[in-house]
This record gives sequence, C-alpha cells and structure tokens, in this order.
Amino acid sequence: MSEAALRQVHVIDHPLVQHKLTLMRRKDTSTKTFRQLIHELSALLAYEVTRDMPMQEVEVETPLEKTTGRVIDGKKTVLASILRAGNGFLDGMLEVLPSARVGHIGLYRDPQTLKPVEYYFKMPSGMEERDVIVLDPMLATGNSAVAAVDLLKRLTPRSIRFVCLVACPEGIANFHAHHPDVPIYTPAVDRGLNEHGYIVPGLGDAGDRIFGTK
Repeated sequence: MSEAALRQVHVIDHPLVQHKLTLMRRKDTSTKTFRQLIHELSALLAYEVTRDMPMQEVEVETPLEKTTGRVIDGKKTVLASILRAGNGFLDGMLEVLPSARVGHIGLYRDPQTLKPVEYYFKMPSGMEERDVIVLDPMLATGNSAVAAVDLLKRLTPRSIRFVCLVACPEGIANFHAHHPDVPIYTPAVDRGLNEHGYIVPGLGDAGDRIFGTK
C-alpha cells in the first residue's frame, strides 16, 4: 500500500476493541455471543469514527445562566448499512448516535466473479448536507465497498467514512484506487485473501456468524 493510502486507514487499537475482536475471531464463539460482541464493538467504533466530525457553537441556557456549547454541525449522520452483514453494526452504533438516519445498500457478491451485484439502494433525503458512515464488517476484495461508495457519491453527501471489523491490504488498495478521499476505520488489517476471496486469518463469514445461517 502507498503512504497516501496508509494515511487514510485508521487502525483502532483501543484495548477493549482489540479484546472483543479477538473473542469474535474464535471459531467456537456462539451466534448469540458473536451478536453481543459486534453490538458492543460497534458502539466503541462509533466513538472513534466520529472523533473528527465538524462542530458548531450554539447558545444554551443552563439552570443557572446562558452559555455556549458545541454540537455536531449539519444535518444528522447517516449510517449506510451494506446488506446484510452491515446491519450487525446498527444497534450498537445507534446507541451512540440515536438520532442518526439509516440507509441500506443491497449488494451481494457473485461467487464466480467476486463482483458486487446491486439489488437495493435506499437513503434519506437531503444527503448533500449529511455525513455518511458506511458499515460493512469485512473489507475483503473491496469490490462491494467500492460499489457502495460509487452509489453514495451520486447523492453528493458532505462526507463519507467507511467502517469495518477486519480489512486486508488487497481490499484497502482496491478501495482507495477508486475512492482515495474516503477514510477507512478498522480494528485490524489482516494478512490477505485466500483463493475464495475470504480474509485470512479473518473471522469467517460475518453475515453467517451474525445471523446463524451457517
């Protein structure tokens, strides 16, 4: 990866984040426990991904006097979930960002070409004034992430950030070849991809593990 690409990758090494991710990697972690862990982990990630969001000062009146405080600037944040695995992030993120709007991007990976196929796209109105956080547990080949951001950029949101549980060098390189302006937030950059396009060592198929479908 180039130095420019690396500067756009924010590896979140907080001890709690790393601890929970390690528990999620275990192959014998139950579906119930995996769901709970991704719920807790996504709430922690929400703090990190919103750390540099723009702020504005507003006047407020406390029980004692008037003062100024700071609030997030602009319209509400949009959590854009790449279906279906991205939905595993939503509950935890919404605990930290309860007023966020939620959008959905339906993509599935063709098992032969590994290319994304779009089947659903629904976002809130007024996207040009919103900050978007794209949610997908795995940045593997990067094809789905690229396609999702392609769709989002047509709506010209104010900013886009991408959040995942695990990334790999191939996915990062592909994503930033198409979208060098979009930062990636992740707790881990793993070794690479296997012959089936899965991240190794990874944590398996996140969607199957969240929803208990395998």
